[in-house]
Amino acid sequence: MANNFGKLRDLVMSLEADFEKFYDKNNSAAGTRVRKGMQELKNMAQEIRSEVQNMKNSGGGESATNAGGAAKKATGAAAGGAAKKAAPAKKK
Repeated sequence: MANNFGKLRDLVMSLEADFEKFYDKNNSAAGTRVRKGMQELKNMAQEIRSEVQNMKNSGGGESATNAGGAAKKATGAAAGGAAKKAAPAKKK
């Protein structure tokens, strides 16, 4: 996973000069490179999200002691929020 973070960071840092050229100097070619880089960033983010979700679902994302507590907190928060929204008060 650290490798993915490094790739993500490198991509963002590689776009810095093009961001400056586009926003500060109105260079439209730099804007095209920014848009291309942001699309790559979006795709990379989606891949990482999927990987994290798969690891989480298979139990490989957290230690056994933290997984139970985090799951209970998430389930409790989701259930409490959903119950409040799903059952509005009735008027008589």
